[in-house]
Amino acid sequence: MNVSDFIVQRLVEWQVRQVFGYPGDGINGLLGALNRGKDQVRFIQTRHEEMAAFMACAHAKFTGETGVCVATSGPGAIHLLNGLYDAKLDHQPVVAIIGQQRRSSLGSSYQQEVDLASLYKDVASDYLQVVVHPAQARQVIDRAFRIAHMERTVTAVIIPVDVQEEKAVEEPPRKHGSVFTGVGYSAARVIPADDELQRAADVLNAGEKVAILVGAGAFSAVEEIKVVAGLLGAGVAKALLGKAVLPDDLPYVTGSIGLLGTKPSWDMMENCDTLLMIGSSFPYTEYLPQPGQARGVQIDIDGKMLSIRYPMEVNLLGDSKSTLQGLIPLLTHKTDRSWQDGIAKGINEWWDTVEQRARLEADPINPQLVLQELSPRLPDYSIITADSGTSAFWFARNIRIREGMLASLSGNLATMCPAVPYAVAAKFAYPDKPAFAIVGDGAMQMLGMNELITISKYWQEWASPTLVIIVLNNRDLNMVTWEQRMEGGEPKFEDSQSIPDVNYAAFAHSLGLGGIRVETAAGVVPALEQALSADRPVVLDVVVDPNVPILPAHVTMEQFAKYNKALLKGDPDAMSLIRQTIRQVMTGGIG
Repeated sequence: MNVSDFIVQRLVEWQVRQVFGYPGDGINGLLGALNRGKDQVRFIQTRHEEMAAFMACAHAKFTGETGVCVATSGPGAIHLLNGLYDAKLDHQPVVAIIGQQRRSSLGSSYQQEVDLASLYKDVASDYLQVVVHPAQARQVIDRAFRIAHMERTVTAVIIPVDVQEEKAVEEPPRKHGSVFTGVGYSAARVIPADDELQRAADVLNAGEKVAILVGAGAFSAVEEIKVVAGLLGAGVAKALLGKAVLPDDLPYVTGSIGLLGTKPSWDMMENCDTLLMIGSSFPYTEYLPQPGQARGVQIDIDGKMLSIRYPMEVNLLGDSKSTLQGLIPLLTHKTDRSWQDGIAKGINEWWDTVEQRARLEADPINPQLVLQELSPRLPDYSIITADSGTSAFWFARNIRIREGMLASLSGNLATMCPAVPYAVAAKFAYPDKPAFAIVGDGAMQMLGMNELITISKYWQEWASPTLVIIVLNNRDLNMVTWEQRMEGGEPKFEDSQSIPDVNYAAFAHSLGLGGIRVETAAGVVPALEQALSADRPVVLDVVVDPNVPILPAHVTMEQFAKYNKALLKGDPDAMSLIRQTIRQVMTGGIG
């Protein structure tokens, strides 16, 4: 057994069943071991190392397990970085195993020699090690997994190619300087002190208008959150990464918050007198209450994230489920339901507004219509992913989550390109569940089309073939275009924003996948139904109007002024923008 065989064996002991990666001679030893051990750990070949890191991140998000990606030295290691930062910023456990040139060549400006320890010192700041001796492999792999899982972060192990091929040392010698480690971890119950729980309960019990904000850290506490909302008569808004924490059919769930959020979420935060944040690091403080307006209680497992978004009165360090279980007996049932009833009324009005906006005429198709029609047709237990940009906007606004669904996207990094690899990873984790990726055409051209090749390689082994890639094809890098107008006061810069019109459906057909191009509003529903009943993955290429505005729930005077300034400067789409904006505003739903 060489070091690479030992590492693969250790992956098995850490209950890893698949790794995502792309080959290269810097990991030839590891690839040989994966080949020998393929009955226990499977190598999933992506089209690009960045996609491998995205898939490892998505595996962690959707399963709660540690994701693993592998890459060769030099360029392969460099390519991993964007996907690894996605995992780091969204607090997901991922272990990256990376090759390096032979030890004897390091420092000689050898081909593909990169100072990986320096390159990775930020993304893998919690644990980054180079294996320089076979006896080191055991403890480095063990610590990389334990730290990634316990700290919910990225760790990296760099292994020179000659070390990969050396004889393994399964048991280090029992002498000074040796380290003995083991596998496995168990979840801990982290709960605040009793007096802190009582302080929090006193604040929440005193509140008459309680708003709750949940994020990805609240997934373990779904039932407890429902109980708390019921006791306090509260409304619950969801940060984007927490979109699937609670279903949208609960009468007190206001939906998303922030620029992509709903008017009920905005109204609730503007008028509440008490704020309870659970497992969220939502960054946009302008969408939270004014400092001093509301008394605040926050629950987070990471003490570094407490009281950094809003000046909280009580900061509870603990896991969401255990902390809420300790808090619930201390809460009193509020008999006055006027606050929660008002929230429910606003939510019903909001969904009517969303429906009206989706039905408005556009040239040729309103992008809201696509997701509005998709949402009720999503099968039970679907997994939905979204890319960054306007695709994320419509995902946040128009997709209504039901119990048992999973959904995610790149939250804090907000990078382009994760939707397709996220969906692929979801199919490997849950091959019997339907998956849907909502992608902008910019992200599709950047890397998404490449991963259609990965889908064509593997899809026939999945228990359910349902994987629908919905491309919102507007020939524009649309989110940046809107940011130029509303934040910069500048008209659309066509040289930077306009992109080629690609027939994504035809490309899918060329790979043996399903492909449907939709160019009229009347064709949306038939295309969705065809994709949902297909016997293979389908790319739904929908030609949508880039000039349908992404209207925040609250438009500031500054945003309005800059938007007008951009139009006055001669935006090439000014007339269409004016028509579409008037139509959208007339439906209401803007503060």
